[in-house]
Amino acid sequence: MPRAFLVVMDSVGIGGAPDADSFFNDGRPDTGANTLGHIADACAEGRADVGRNGPLHMPNLDALGLGAALKLASGHDGPGLGATPTGLWGAATEVSRGKDTPSGHWEIAGVPLPWEWTYFPDTEPAFPDDLTKALIKAAGTEGILGNKHASGTVILDELGGEHMRTGWPIVYTSVDSVVQIAAHEEVFGLERLYDMCRAVAPMVHGMRVGRVIARPFVGSAEDGFKRTVNRKDFALDPPSPTLCDWATGEGRPVHAVGKIGDIFAHRGITDEVKGADADLMEGLIGLADTARDGALVFANFVEFDAQFGHRRDVPGYAAALEWFDAQVPRLIERLRDGDLVIFTADHGNDPSWFGTDHTRERVPVVGYGVGLKAIGHVGFSDIGASVAAHLGLAERGAGRSFL
Repeated sequence: MPRAFLVVMDSVGIGGAPDADSFFNDGRPDTGANTLGHIADACAEGRADVGRNGPLHMPNLDALGLGAALKLASGHDGPGLGATPTGLWGAATEVSRGKDTPSGHWEIAGVPLPWEWTYFPDTEPAFPDDLTKALIKAAGTEGILGNKHASGTVILDELGGEHMRTGWPIVYTSVDSVVQIAAHEEVFGLERLYDMCRAVAPMVHGMRVGRVIARPFVGSAEDGFKRTVNRKDFALDPPSPTLCDWATGEGRPVHAVGKIGDIFAHRGITDEVKGADADLMEGLIGLADTARDGALVFANFVEFDAQFGHRRDVPGYAAALEWFDAQVPRLIERLRDGDLVIFTADHGNDPSWFGTDHTRERVPVVGYGVGLKAIGHVGFSDIGASVAAHLGLAERGAGRSFL
């Protein structure tokens, strides 16, 4: 019985979304955003020679069809990404009205978003009074800090010291449908932060806001603050059964790597591997050795997005892509006959773009295990349908298999 490995390279978009003009960053439409394409351009032009050098070097994913997918999606010839495909390759377009993590992952898993998310206004305060009161009550403090749109790293520099003095949590949002709560692991307490998020999540979800995210950090005002790997997402349940539920419902194990369990509200998940991306890669490769026949391994590598996309760090993003690509042979060499691995993404986050938020883009679909197969333009839901077909699961969901 074959296995399937579905690997999401968080935010590695390839441009070309047909509705990009209706999504915005810093008041400007996402038309023309292209995460992979613009990183490749910057590398070729010597604008990403910090901690790495030269053209973008991703020979393994490019050999499967990454450069061809980029060209298909957006017409962009990515410098250094010109290999003739040898694997499964194409580009996927999202229909859900969101450029966020849950929308992308749920649709990949066969469930396009049937509603529009609630977003908080870019005002100060950003949250309605009743939510602010609930946040204060859940924190057990006299108030909260922030209460506005902010970059998660910038707001730590701005308010981390005040948090240390007052003990009040830092609560903020963004153009995503999200409430983010940052607190110091030692001063506020990690479990206390989780309890606060857990307490307000039902109210937040009732507003059709997708996630409450715990953003723990460490450090000091003197030495600087740094997020830890103990982030935890409290996500709204998917509106209907997803690929994860389909698999576990038919007795198949679903191994979640990274934040997959959080994204799917831990529904349809057998077990989880957590940690930094380097740890997740070791976990993914280990599962290639140990996962039983018929298993689904569903992975998310978040640092492209969290560490480099939102921070508009082109060299850092390029280096992360090259590191990831160098690990691909380690995974492939452990696959068994009949196994399938698909590499894709959930949205874009062009580090050369305006603002600091996600960008509306198509995403690559490249894979190993079925030989050379050009699939053309597909939908996000077709990815989940194809994984389900490969595993021999009953046909369901919004997509159609491209296998």
